[in-house]
Amino acid sequence: MKTNPICLVALSILVLTSCKDEKAEDETVMALTYPETKKVDTTDTYFGNEVADPYRWLEDDRSEETGEWVKAQNKVTQDYLANIPYRNAIEDRLTELWNYEKIGAPFIEGDYTYYYKNDGLQNQSVLYRYENDADPSTATVFLDPNSFNEEGTISLGGMSFTEDGSKLAYAISEGGSDWRKLIILDAETKEQLGDTLVDLKFSGISWYKDEGIFYSSYDKPKGSELSAMTDQHKLYYHKLGTPQSSDKVVFGATADQKYRYVGGSVTNDQRFLVISASTSTNGGKIFMKRLDEANAPLVTVIDNFDTNSYVMHNEGDKLWIVTDKDAPNKKIVTTNFKNPTPANWTDLIPETESVLSPSTGGGYIFAEYMVDAVSQIKQYNYDGTLVRDVKLPGVGNVSGFGAKEDDKTLYYSFTNYVTPGSTYIYNIAEGTSELYRKPDVKFDPSLYESKQVFYTSKDGTKIPMIISYKKGMKQDGTNPTILYGYGGFNISLYPGFSVSRAAWMEMGGVYAVANLRGGGEYGTKWHDAGTKMQKQNVFDDFIAAAEYLKKEKYTSTEKLALQGGSNGGLLVGATMTQRPDLAAVAIPQVGVLDMLRYNKFTAGAGWAYDYGTAEDNIEMFNYLKGYSPLHNVKAGTNYPATLITTGDHDDRVVPAHSFKFAAELQSKQAGNNPTLIRIETDAGHGAGKPTSKIIEEQTDIYGFMLYNMGYKELPQTANDVKM
Repeated sequence: MKTNPICLVALSILVLTSCKDEKAEDETVMALTYPETKKVDTTDTYFGNEVADPYRWLEDDRSEETGEWVKAQNKVTQDYLANIPYRNAIEDRLTELWNYEKIGAPFIEGDYTYYYKNDGLQNQSVLYRYENDADPSTATVFLDPNSFNEEGTISLGGMSFTEDGSKLAYAISEGGSDWRKLIILDAETKEQLGDTLVDLKFSGISWYKDEGIFYSSYDKPKGSELSAMTDQHKLYYHKLGTPQSSDKVVFGATADQKYRYVGGSVTNDQRFLVISASTSTNGGKIFMKRLDEANAPLVTVIDNFDTNSYVMHNEGDKLWIVTDKDAPNKKIVTTNFKNPTPANWTDLIPETESVLSPSTGGGYIFAEYMVDAVSQIKQYNYDGTLVRDVKLPGVGNVSGFGAKEDDKTLYYSFTNYVTPGSTYIYNIAEGTSELYRKPDVKFDPSLYESKQVFYTSKDGTKIPMIISYKKGMKQDGTNPTILYGYGGFNISLYPGFSVSRAAWMEMGGVYAVANLRGGGEYGTKWHDAGTKMQKQNVFDDFIAAAEYLKKEKYTSTEKLALQGGSNGGLLVGATMTQRPDLAAVAIPQVGVLDMLRYNKFTAGAGWAYDYGTAEDNIEMFNYLKGYSPLHNVKAGTNYPATLITTGDHDDRVVPAHSFKFAAELQSKQAGNNPTLIRIETDAGHGAGKPTSKIIEEQTDIYGFMLYNMGYKELPQTANDVKM
């Protein structure tokens, strides 16, 4: 390729001329010129159909050309954002709201009680500990990720203590990458034991006694480790005190069967290794192996990819399994290791109309049910007898109903869209809750409200949506509104408090979250209704949510922004290309935007259960090409003001998706709506992103949204809010 493909023309910023709540008719508030992105003559052929890919060169994340393009695009974007008059005010308020002490629920490991704490604006939360039964005020820092590097871009990526708490294995992520390094410590002295293990990815950390660790990884790919395909996952065993080069492959080494996701965990009694093996993000096999017998054979529990199941608990050879086999909303069954296959399962807690997500602790099963995206908890004995319905602090989302088998209490958190997360202590035997810790956020929940509505999608399906806003808001169609969605991979959107959403509502904003098909809110059937040849249902659900918000006068086209990340970035990209008239602003974040080539990068081939692939058959090719955002940008169309966001270390959804979509939009956008891309450096798909980068990104997104909704000053400042 030729060098220097960029011809950057200086950004022209015109005078800010108006303070009224409307865009100037001649759209001359800001004028900009995009970097020129070269086109190459690249085509792919699918079933006799040639498809051009003129920006293929942007897939090379290691090239100097791509690096220069990124710099040029970021300059245009940052110059534009810097001239939004209230950008600093948004950042100041976000920083003020974020600056409160955040303390996680305590947990006991060996002789110490541990908890995470963030003083307010620390880039990463810090792990503290104190001796059991000592005064918590004696706690000292045990592990501080902020000391790993000055920028705070190295984060914790998982950790596991031995059963007696004497040793700790913790993973770190650098720059947001999914690749991990694993460090093992003596928990008492904090001294490192052995060498750092490298190249873990999509891995659990499971100790066998205090002798070694089971972990998962891929063979290091040829080419870029941030974008090249990773296709065969393997489970390894590392014996403490030995070099990683001698680690044994426990599962996944056979060439005749490739598994893209392999995991291994040791049961609490150390008797069994449980192995999960999948080719995609949905469905998988289960195997078990005795660890207390030399050369014990691998025993098959499930031999196909048709269900989602896992071993939740065991007592000796008796197994408790959570499954969606013949139960789309999941159930709990029991069986015996000696005959563990489905033919020998006995229902313990049957399927209900609500989706089940169980956990264990203190000798009980805690069955969390999602009822219209809201949590309910039931406590059961291990024989399936209902002990009680657990009374929760309110209507919202809980997490943390799990503990060790001998624990007498557990800690859980409760939150919703207008209630900051508070921690409660639960007496397992008595079934009573007490407030343990409430955060001191400079936000008054009593001034805000959330309500759930059900609207009708294109095919008549009822879709739930939770709408949050400041009390007293007038439904007159003038409110700045964010419509957020995901709709994929069996993932559910629970109500939860967010500092950035609180700031949005302070400014008079409405925040609406639609629980679209493709998610997990109503089980397997709901998920499947938004996959492969039914993916259009998800986009139709999102479009119908936007139309509902406008019909009910929460907002209008001119005041509406569409937002979503990852699969939700696909959602926004597909929606804005199908209905460019639907909203004023579109924010596709770290999105899957090239549906013909998504499976060529990292572990993308594992997403085929949800998407299908262009190579499957001509029908699937035509369907994917029919909604792929990259392939449906049409010249001469006036698309919404668009801010695409991605990270240069995103090795989940590689940034090439966003790069190519931005180039295509910039080349074909009609009218004066800006089409910008914001590329974060030393950042990945989102996990572990430092606080400073989160605040900067949210500032830019909110500034871009409001400015392109026509606001020349903030619609409501923090000073207008009664605290």
